[in-house]
Amino acid sequence: MENFTSIKIAQLAEEDRPREKLLLKGKSALTDAELIAILIGSGTPSISAVDLSKHILSSVNHDLSALARLTIQDLKKFKGIGEAKAISIVSAMELGRRRKDIEPRKKFKITSSRDVYDLMKPELYDEIVEHFYLLLLTRSNQVIKKERISQGGTSGTVVDAKLVFKAALDHQAQSVILVHNHPSGSLSPSEQDRRLTKRLTEIGRAMDLPVLDHVIFTDSGYFSFADEGIL
Repeated sequence: MENFTSIKIAQLAEEDRPREKLLLKGKSALTDAELIAILIGSGTPSISAVDLSKHILSSVNHDLSALARLTIQDLKKFKGIGEAKAISIVSAMELGRRRKDIEPRKKFKITSSRDVYDLMKPELYDEIVEHFYLLLLTRSNQVIKKERISQGGTSGTVVDAKLVFKAALDHQAQSVILVHNHPSGSLSPSEQDRRLTKRLTEIGRAMDLPVLDHVIFTDSGYFSFADEGIL
């Protein structure tokens, strides 16, 4: 192993330590060596985890594809890399390979209230109690996620506005669509539905996170606030 001075991770400023740096600045701010250092957790008394990771990367000319071809036995040749650390590196590289092999799934795009109704059938068809969902959307109205906010009884469910917009912010949604079901089969929005829609729409407008629609789902059809011009 090459001899060089290694700075201990504990001696680094907090924002330069790999774990803390990831939390403060995000995963993209970390170098390859810092990411590997998080995997192996620790170095040796004479070399930090980051410097040990740099040494491993240097041995493969900083080529991650070459690193992925190293076996557990290859990695164990580096002082400070035991079987457990080698397994962590090999496992992470294999996950990356599998992700690369998977064809990215095309996101469903909402173009009408009917799209919302059809998309929510697996979650809401035949349900006997009320559920309140969010559709979290990209700027081009592609669905990021269906997020259930609450579940209630046969005639209502409580919706916390803080949870609605926390979910949207957590998933970096650009807009949202509200969806809830009426187990009774009624397509008419209640006064509570109207008040909730108005409140959430106003909050969304203030946050630059628009509510595009509120769809009431029943097994026989749906009601769209946007289609009716009352959003």
